[in-house]
Amino acid sequence: MSDETPDSEIADGGAGKDDARHAEKMAKKKAARDKIMATKTDGKGLIIVHTGKGKGKSSAAFGMIFRHIAHGKPSAVVQFIKGAMWTGERDLIEKHFSDLCQFHTMGEGFTWETQDRARDVAAASAAWEKAKELIRDEGNSMVLLDEINIALRYDYLDINDIVAFLKSEKPAMTHVVLTGRNAKEELIEIADLVTEMELVKHPFRSGIKGQPGVEF
Repeated sequence: MSDETPDSEIADGGAGKDDARHAEKMAKKKAARDKIMATKTDGKGLIIVHTGKGKGKSSAAFGMIFRHIAHGKPSAVVQFIKGAMWTGERDLIEKHFSDLCQFHTMGEGFTWETQDRARDVAAASAAWEKAKELIRDEGNSMVLLDEINIALRYDYLDINDIVAFLKSEKPAMTHVVLTGRNAKEELIEIADLVTEMELVKHPFRSGIKGQPGVEF
């Protein structure tokens, strides 16, 4: 190469080689990905679990509910714990999308608020009966059981009953999403998709309360 070759031309040549290597690398990745995707031909109704100490379990689940609404697919929500607490998701769905998504708030608040185990068990049992009804209805493409893992954690419901129902009575193409901390191992075992939200930092620990549009 001539000593008089401009630095810009040398730089451009290096960039061109990097672009070519990148294009070749991505082409190989695409070919490998296409080969894998060609083997994924089946569809099924999934059992999806969102658990862990981190924020985002219900938020992610409602994201899928809104995807169903966007696709015009009927869905349903049963809230096991939150009770009469107002939430943006509930307000939006009930005001604008009640024709596509049934919304049932069955809980009476967190257990430390009610301080009445018998009442909590009764509320959880009623919520589960409603959940079974909605899941059995093949017209519902997805049913979200929000915070059911909390009810299971405190043994308000029998995990064996939930597992047996999901294995034997859930329609083949119905998706069921179960959220809440401390998901039972029995539930994780039968699930098709499990995501554990990891807590790294949370504003509550810095004295910041839950805020509209973030927590509810």
